[in-house]
Amino acid sequence: MKTILRAYKYRLYPNKKQQELINKTIGCCRFVYNYYLNKKIELYKVEQKSMTYNACANDLKLLKKEKEWLKEVDSISLRSV
Repeated sequence: MKTILRAYKYRLYPNKKQQELINKTIGCCRFVYNYYLNKKIELYKVEQKSMTYNACANDLKLLKKEKEWLKEVDSISLRSV
């Protein structure tokens, strides 16, 4: 019995407003990833411990209060980073 595999390619054409939001989201996700990576590295150097997902998610609320521009993008994408 042969299995037939199919693939579909899609191309998106976002308008300028959507492209701006996509770029903001990518930039904010990159910032949050690097911020918590640095925080985990520093914590491990000092206490030989790591931060859990829940600790990072709770701390993200405080970070969003400190950095108001993080509120402009979707919170789910920031938490999943």
